[in-house]
Amino acid sequence: MKPLRSFLDKVEPLFTPGGRFEKLYALFEAVDTFFYSPADLARGSPHVRDALDLKRVMIIVVIAGIPVALMGMWNTGYQANMALQSLGIAGIEGWRGALLPLLGAGYDPQNIWDCLLHGALYFIPIYIVTMVVGLSWEILFAGIRNHEVNEGFFVTGWLFALIVPATIPLWQVAVGITFGVIIAKEVFGGTGKNFLNVALVARAFLYFAYPAQISGDAVWTPVDGFTGATALGVSAIEGMQGIANMGLTWTQAFIGQMQGSIGETSAAACLIGGAFLVYTGIASWRIIVAVFAGLIIPTLIFGSADSSNPMLSMPWHWHVVVGGFAFGAVFMATDPVSAAQTDVGKWVFGLLIGFMTWLIRVINPAFPEGIMLAILFANVFAPVIDHFVVRANVKRRLKRNG
Repeated sequence: MKPLRSFLDKVEPLFTPGGRFEKLYALFEAVDTFFYSPADLARGSPHVRDALDLKRVMIIVVIAGIPVALMGMWNTGYQANMALQSLGIAGIEGWRGALLPLLGAGYDPQNIWDCLLHGALYFIPIYIVTMVVGLSWEILFAGIRNHEVNEGFFVTGWLFALIVPATIPLWQVAVGITFGVIIAKEVFGGTGKNFLNVALVARAFLYFAYPAQISGDAVWTPVDGFTGATALGVSAIEGMQGIANMGLTWTQAFIGQMQGSIGETSAAACLIGGAFLVYTGIASWRIIVAVFAGLIIPTLIFGSADSSNPMLSMPWHWHVVVGGFAFGAVFMATDPVSAAQTDVGKWVFGLLIGFMTWLIRVINPAFPEGIMLAILFANVFAPVIDHFVVRANVKRRLKRNG
């Protein structure tokens, strides 16, 4: 890596103030700090010596999402290959159909490699467009504000690509991430100053702006002419009997072998990633546990198999494996910027998300997936929750010492 370091040091004067490309300094700094530690370090006291910086935090989150991405790509390919088989279609057209044989893959739903490669040809373009467009906006705003490009978008882009359907048009991916980065992040000052989860804002914008491409029965499997409803969508209309008619078992739902957005189907992969995030200290276990408790408790209290409301008949162990609940609880609710910061506040924050998810799923059958809106709703109240927790602590200490 010494030749690269020498090259970067040689061209750096071109990007510093007075250089020919000084307006592109943010881009140069982003490349430099991607490969090497920043030159600006705290050398005097007081400061804390710690090997964990923002770059490493982002890398850990991306690593935690790898099982989710792999499972999502496999399931996308599996659902597509199963659909092709059911329709009697030998293969697909276009560049994906031309590339699959070159990669040594076919259309066998029982072949892991075939399914993984097929699904990757949908996920990777979505991810590339997300990163190119999102980072372009980041660099533009960094140049305007004359500050460095933060690594926060590496996680935002990674998570956003996992919460959209495989069939989404790439231009909508670009529009969605543009809205999320600008409206939910940059207008508030950039990384660390947004009070809403950026990836979820982008996803919510797409849901309300282009509902035909982000919801319904025809968007989950990338095969023309094939429709397949999600387990959550079916249960909102027919209850647990609808899931039984689909032939979907709880084990399949837990593993992620069902219709849904690319990275949201596998609760098992989400929990593996969540365990890694908690172990490394990146995610708060209090928030994750509270989100699950906030959904499970009202389900146990108000659930009834005899209810006329189909969603009230769904047991808690099904609630936590269908839709994007597990993904939201692990990767979205624990966002350190938009979540509550105090220990007590994290419990309240998580319980609010879980309860709101249950409430939206049960009360509003037209929108069975509630985790996205529940997290955004809780994001708005996170500062208020922390405010009252801090005030309560202050009053308690004053009373104890007074």
